[in-house]
Amino acid sequence: MLIGAVIVICIVLVVLAFVAPRLSRHPQRGVDKTMGAGQRAGGKLPGFLGRWAEKPFRSSRKATNKSASAGRRGRGKLPG
Repeated sequence: MLIGAVIVICIVLVVLAFVAPRLSRHPQRGVDKTMGAGQRAGGKLPGFLGRWAEKPFRSSRKATNKSASAGRRGRGKLPG
């Protein structure tokens, strides 16, 4: 379920970043903030449990940021 939600968020961010690069920054920051909160909460667990609990949030955060930047890069390569 979580994987599907992250995939949908990535797709939405790519499309939004391609269509409206400036307007895509705010939703990207919102997703980044949400994932960051989960990452921080998971990281507070002791030892390897903390690293294990924060990893899904870290990788999801990286994926959403990459997809948004890819959409903006793609838009930047258009002629005109």
